[in-house]
Amino acid sequence: MSDTTPTAPNPAGMDPADLDDIAGILAFLRGAERLKDVLRTAHTASGRTESTAEHSWRLCLWALLLADRFGEIDRTRLLEICIVHDLGEAIRGDIPAIHQAGRPGKAAEERADLATLAAPLPDRLAKKILALWDEYEAAATPEARIAKGLDKLETILQHNQGLNPADFDYAFNLGYARQATDRVPLISAIRAILDEDTKAHAGKSPSGA
Repeated sequence: MSDTTPTAPNPAGMDPADLDDIAGILAFLRGAERLKDVLRTAHTASGRTESTAEHSWRLCLWALLLADRFGEIDRTRLLEICIVHDLGEAIRGDIPAIHQAGRPGKAAEERADLATLAAPLPDRLAKKILALWDEYEAAATPEARIAKGLDKLETILQHNQGLNPADFDYAFNLGYARQATDRVPLISAIRAILDEDTKAHAGKSPSGA
């Protein structure tokens, strides 16, 4: 009796194992698309709420532009870490920094969500995605520490650049994520420039001093 199990289309005559890999990658990418709809508290310069995917894109642009200023690092790995650092938010969404202190299990939740998202991938790729996220979360390497510091700078830059509500708390940025931005001298120096911008905005804000 012939096998009547439906098979995936294979117009290019690919090896069945490769076809399975591509099917898993497509399923993962369809799931990752949800990150485009995950909204953050930051606003764009036009006043629209930004998505996590947009934040991740500009973080990667930061890393691309500054990578050669960090000495002997793995630039490809830096970009890979930046790409995956917030992917887990595709499932449960973003938790604003101001609320994270009350969520001690946030990291575990986000990793579990990332594992769910990566499940359709070939095993080697799923393991790579999770390893990059673990490296970022632990700030275990120079590349991870740079990515984490740039992540915070991108957030501060967007807060200062955005067309925000009248009661936006710019002063929150002045104490935000100091540990992450103080680890790398260049990032700390850029933070000082952004802090001056933050102070200027805070002075104009109704909630400012």
